[in-house]
Amino acid sequence: MSTNNLNFRESKDFIQSLERGLMVIQAFSAETPQLTVSQAAAATNLSRPAVRRILLTLEALGFAESVNGIYSLTARTLTLGYAYLSSKNVWSLAQPFMREFTDKTGESCSISVLDGNEIVYVARVQAKRIMRINLDVGSRLPAYATSMGHILLAHQPEEKLEPLLNDIPLEGFTSNTITDRESLKAELQEVRKRGWAGVDQQLEEGLRSIAVPIRVDGKVIAAINCSAHAGRVGREELRGSYLELLRETAKDISKSIAASGQSI
Repeated sequence: MSTNNLNFRESKDFIQSLERGLMVIQAFSAETPQLTVSQAAAATNLSRPAVRRILLTLEALGFAESVNGIYSLTARTLTLGYAYLSSKNVWSLAQPFMREFTDKTGESCSISVLDGNEIVYVARVQAKRIMRINLDVGSRLPAYATSMGHILLAHQPEEKLEPLLNDIPLEGFTSNTITDRESLKAELQEVRKRGWAGVDQQLEEGLRSIAVPIRVDGKVIAAINCSAHAGRVGREELRGSYLELLRETAKDISKSIAASGQSI
């Protein structure tokens, strides 16, 4: 968190109740779709009375529902994410180029942005194949174990990157996951130098991917990737013809966004 953000949090303009409400909403996930007051309090480090009031308020507003003291979010919560997507409809410009890439390769193509130490999917074209990881717009993955995450981390200013890396719990998802901070720093330096990232079965066994940056006015605004099953697409093929096609796709998307005049 930047110094400016820390200073603002201490100002009279900062609404702590809003922060707490968002923390409770974010406590729900694919792993924890239902929570009791006690579980939500433990997940957010907030007091039980505060969490109880927040959940009751969310329920009254239609964003949550409860059965026998167990809470879950309702479909109305999707309007919060849709507000972002509709206000950032710039990503709709990327869809035709992503579909063309997927049609040519038969592999999935995604775009993500960095949020803390995670990547968040903002656009995705799914190949007609079954994968164990179910991903869609809004999905979040650890940046350090993904090719798009490597791109986005590698292009962070040094003063932001160091705190980010120090805050990441480097869990080993597979035997290939980079769990040493110095090794991760070295990999990110290499990614920045060569202009692309490749991850081979670091997040999931059998899944490898490549990613390149999407730039507008010289600034990296997002990352785009291609993911494929390791048994179907070899590393050389993925980092050869697929990589060149992905670079062209990123350039086309960058030009389209720049020409649209829309802000990110």
